[in-house]
Order: sequence, then C-alpha cells, then structure tokens
Amino acid sequence: MPKTMTPTTSPNLGHIHALLAERGYEVSEPAPDTINIRELDSGVSLRAVLQGDILFFTLGCTTVPRAAVTPEIMAAMLAADNGISTSAFQLYDAGNGKVTITLNNFCKLENMCPNDEDEILACVHFLLVDVMTARRVLKGLAA
Repeated sequence: MPKTMTPTTSPNLGHIHALLAERGYEVSEPAPDTINIRELDSGVSLRAVLQGDILFFTLGCTTVPRAAVTPEIMAAMLAADNGISTSAFQLYDAGNGKVTITLNNFCKLENMCPNDEDEILACVHFLLVDVMTARRVLKGLAA
C-alpha cells in the first residue's frame, strides 16, 4: 500500500502574518483566521481568510448604488480581454441599495513550504496589480 505524505506543518495564520510582515506589508489580525494586509507604498488594503488549507483573498474596489452596475459594466468585468487574468470580480450586498465590488483570489496551502510562501506572495501581488486594471474597468461608476 503506498504511503501518503502528511504535511509537516499545517497552514497557520501566524506563519502567514510573519511572512507578509517580513516582506514589508502592514498586517493585522482583526478576527480569528482573518488578516488584513496593507501595501505601504500604495495604501491598498486587502483581507485574507484562512479556511482549512485554503487562503482566500478579497480586495474591495468600490461600493456603489446597485443600479450603477449596468450590463455594460458587468460585460467589462467579465470580458476575457479586460486585463485581469489572475483575479475574479464578485458583488456583495452592502445594504441600503448598494453593492460592493471586490477582486478575489485564493491559494491552496499544503505544508507551508517555500512553494506555499511563493503562492501567498503571488496572490497578494496579483491582486495589487489587478486592482489597478480594475480601476480602469470600473471607471465611471459613481459611489
């Protein structure tokens, strides 16, 4: 019977927090399994939530009246050639007739080896790059 490999270290928020802080991000833990990450040069912030071995990243782009998200805006958000190749848009009900538009990404962590660390850093980097493109895609939305 083949042996299965077991992770040497399960994903833990403290390790992720330390990794990002070492790379120059401002990191805080507002809730269990949740970290806020802020890129200091741009001030752009995102949130990461660890659920099991999956680390989910969310970056809020804007909150607008629901009616502002027109078919044209949705088409631009979903277009294959919109320049956002690593993240995905999502819409969240923000209450009072408003919707929050976010960019999202995730990575599956295995044993917190250097490959996992690279995945975490890549997800953060890609979201920071994609938000610049998202601003062009969402141009014209009134808050």
